[in-house]
Amino acid sequence: MDKIADGTVVSTRVRLARNLEGYPFPSHLKNEQQAKEIIRLVSSGLSRLDEFKLHYIDNISDEQAVCMMENHLISPKLIQNRGLSAVLINREENVSVMINEEDHLREQCIVKGLDLSLAYETMSEIDSCIAGAMNFAYDDRLGFLTACPTNLGTGLRASVMLFLPALTINGIMPRVIRSISRLGLTVRGVYGEGSDAQGYMYQISNEVTLGVTEEDILSEVEDVVNKICQLEEVERGNLRKGSSALEIQDECLRAYGILTNCAKISTREFVDLSAKVKLGACLGYINIPDVSEIDDLVVKLSPSNITAAAEKQLTPLERDVYRAQYCNKSFKQMKK
Repeated sequence: MDKIADGTVVSTRVRLARNLEGYPFPSHLKNEQQAKEIIRLVSSGLSRLDEFKLHYIDNISDEQAVCMMENHLISPKLIQNRGLSAVLINREENVSVMINEEDHLREQCIVKGLDLSLAYETMSEIDSCIAGAMNFAYDDRLGFLTACPTNLGTGLRASVMLFLPALTINGIMPRVIRSISRLGLTVRGVYGEGSDAQGYMYQISNEVTLGVTEEDILSEVEDVVNKICQLEEVERGNLRKGSSALEIQDECLRAYGILTNCAKISTREFVDLSAKVKLGACLGYINIPDVSEIDDLVVKLSPSNITAAAEKQLTPLERDVYRAQYCNKSFKQMKK
């Protein structure tokens, strides 16, 4: 089965870390005037390309900032630097340029499925556009200079978000993670470094950026992702015919029953049960043709996105009731 159609590959992200020549790195950037100057330069550099909207993090509410983070448009670090930081987001909301995060620039593109080439080409065009308006901090021996040594060289992080329930349930993931780390790649949770692998979701990305080319990084990440997808497919087969097959089928169907009939549901329970429904669809127990709709729904029903949709501040209980009502209807519509 195709690794995208079977829900294994969720999305691809390419991120470039850059710093401007002649300015202190953000950790030493205490001058608000310099920070605003960097923001102005970057905005000017992107003015010729696509329609980007500039958001000063200090000028948006905490709720809006968290909403952007839950939509993977900004990082927690950018929110921490809110007095000096900003973000440029395109109309489609699949490209964002974070300004004054850990580095002056964190440029990223996210696409559905496995398409590292498309994400990199999109990001490379934007990077070239910005470079045409300013000089990046660059060394002939070390490459692009970055705040963290692990980003030196290309400054490129290529990440793929994977849904790996069978490898997790069958206890294979620790071995997979050890093998990946030996290849110079790393495994993180949904929101990157330090986050949990909620809902069987794992982010695979390169760890090495120095002494390799961009093509090397993209090729290695794609090769590893393809191998992991093959392992996941094998383990899903083992789940279907294993001694616990009936219990897993029952768990998936019960999860679907709760999500289509509950009166209220918390974020954590919703994420966990949605993952079980997605597993049930992937194993053929629940007829949902497009499982990517489940991924979209999980993002849409995060706390800050619910508040944004309601256009008013909600209590935790009100959010849980809204989430239940919305997911009741949505999961029924997905099923064919």
